[in-house]
Amino acid sequence: MPETPGKPGRTDTGGQPVSACAAYEGSEELGEARALAEQFLDAVRTSGGVEVGADARMMLPLVVSELVTNVRRHAPGPHMLELELVAECARVSVWDTDPALPVIREKDPRRIGGHGLEIVTAVCTGFEMHRELVGKRLTAVLPLNDRAV
Repeated sequence: MPETPGKPGRTDTGGQPVSACAAYEGSEELGEARALAEQFLDAVRTSGGVEVGADARMMLPLVVSELVTNVRRHAPGPHMLELELVAECARVSVWDTDPALPVIREKDPRRIGGHGLEIVTAVCTGFEMHRELVGKRLTAVLPLNDRAV
């Protein structure tokens, strides 16, 4: 499905929400990405019939915010956010045009800033990053309830 910059799209299969996605040019408000995450969680719960725990309701917008902030800070320009429901987990992918992979820093409570990927890897059950033909993709997996852990 074609996307317009900053406008979310949703793909459904048999009533089960499969994904939500948005393409951004880089000038949009970060709140748009968090709002897409919240809309995705609502659709997962109401249309998909998947229980969404309180932790997931709090953590998914945080994970989205940290991944999108990382892109905007280190790879400004066009980027895409995809949210997918996979086995009672949310798979969050962020693509951008810069092929340089980020470095996840060692935990350092005295450091100011630079904790985004540290937070993402701490709250998610899976995290991977890889280069693509153009740019790179970061993907995190967050359980939506206790059954998914």
